[in-house]
Amino acid sequence: MLPRLALPPSRAVLAVLGLAFVAPGLVGHDPWRAFDVIAIEIANQMHLSGDWTVPRLAGQPWLDDPPLFYWLELAFGKAFGWLLGFHNAARLASGLAMLTALWFIYLAARHSALPISTAGRFSETDLPVRRGDGAAGMLLLIGSLGLIVHAHEAVSDLAALAAACAAFAFLMTPGANPFKTGAAFGAALGIAFLSTGIVVPAVLGGSALVGCLVCDEWRTPRAPRFLGAALLAFALLALSWPLALWLRSPELAQSWWYAATHARDEFIPNLRYYLTTASWFAWPAWPLAAWAAWALRREWRTPRVFVPLAATLLGLLAIAWAGPQQDINTMVLLPPLALLGAHGVARLRRGAANMLDWFGVMTFGFFVFLIWLGYVSMLSGQPPKIAKYFAKTAPGFVAQFDALAFGAALALTLAWLYLAFFTAPSPTRGVARWAAGLVLLWGTFATLWLPWADHLKSYRSVALQLKSTLPANAGCISESELAAPQRAALSYHAGILTEPFRAPLPAAKGAGPAPGCRFLIVQGHPREERTPGPGWRKLADVGRPGDRDERYRLYRYGG
Repeated sequence: MLPRLALPPSRAVLAVLGLAFVAPGLVGHDPWRAFDVIAIEIANQMHLSGDWTVPRLAGQPWLDDPPLFYWLELAFGKAFGWLLGFHNAARLASGLAMLTALWFIYLAARHSALPISTAGRFSETDLPVRRGDGAAGMLLLIGSLGLIVHAHEAVSDLAALAAACAAFAFLMTPGANPFKTGAAFGAALGIAFLSTGIVVPAVLGGSALVGCLVCDEWRTPRAPRFLGAALLAFALLALSWPLALWLRSPELAQSWWYAATHARDEFIPNLRYYLTTASWFAWPAWPLAAWAAWALRREWRTPRVFVPLAATLLGLLAIAWAGPQQDINTMVLLPPLALLGAHGVARLRRGAANMLDWFGVMTFGFFVFLIWLGYVSMLSGQPPKIAKYFAKTAPGFVAQFDALAFGAALALTLAWLYLAFFTAPSPTRGVARWAAGLVLLWGTFATLWLPWADHLKSYRSVALQLKSTLPANAGCISESELAAPQRAALSYHAGILTEPFRAPLPAAKGAGPAPGCRFLIVQGHPREERTPGPGWRKLADVGRPGDRDERYRLYRYGG
């Protein structure tokens, strides 16, 4: 019999679990659609142009987010691009941000585990509770379903997530110098602002301010010094890039500020969307946080209950106001929910804890079995029905055995089996097994199925086919209905820079005005083709393997 793993996990075990979650899938595949390819293309444009002030996508200004995360991507791309390829190296910035978030949420949950004593310190008898809550906070963040893919993409929200976790860690630090912790808290908010904009700093800054007014422990002479230092540090960091952008181009600065301070979509539909999305995105952190808020309701004015609860409510209102309806915006709710939920783990009733425990074991065990079955089917062709499915969804893909990927997936599976069957009873066992199951699910997918997924999701073949059709002296290229991720992919893989088709597409039977660009790329559906009109000749009609929703058609005007 193997020795049982003691719980709560030690720092070493947590570190291994964090690395096992973060590392798989960061490298080894092309940029994928949506956030990943957009962020990598922006960093690549900085690399090609040397312009760090104005983020650009396919040559056009992109002011949806400030550029801090893109700078970090660029630094990794320059440092390791020669070894891994630029996109793989740039994606290491996401790994660093995610590991930073896990470390700081561990510290935040550990610091806020117990009320502050009169001396401003914890006693040695409090250490087991602090260790358990610290581990639970980190495990809940790892186990959040919404992070399973986004944690391995190049997305600036990960930098904001790391900054938010750091802000909570500094906010919950007891008995510390208010100027130092305040400055560190403000710097974390400044980093969040330079990563994604105003939402995260507004939510956490507002929570800290209200906490200093409501919580008796914080309503002391330390509070004004803490808040003043935080405001100064935040202002120094947050104003740096907007000022540089304004000095560079007042028009671009005004466009960015308008986009950053105006809502997208309507509040009520956004609120409904985010309530629904958070129900799975923040699972299982949100039910544990709700239980903690109820179990500690008599302590609602303590910082460990009030502040994360206030941050959750303010965060929900903020993303519902700001919009748009994208699940990744729900990430702002994860740190406060994980922090509050950590206090609910030890207080969970035995029946509920066992249900979460075995539900996670059975669910993840079932899906990982399917991943292994699919992998064997891709290699051997057995069972035939499953092999036929993979062949149908990814035409042209040929699976090859990779000893390193197979060994990594096998090691993850054996480690999960050990954790599932050789862990000592503990309040943290349910969340530990859940987090380990999610790590196993993503790890086996990212090692065994990654080549198949990359064959489906990569736009490299589309970009290269279009480039091979274009003449060397093509000149400007216009686009119609081409979404931002596709524009980014064409630019990154093939250097195809497009500009909007300025005149409306002429009717099918009518002659339209002569276009400014002789070449036009139109994104559309495979069964629906809208021809630009007389004078346009189709040169290419391409799409990703197995993609039934998108086609990319290249037209040329005239002879």
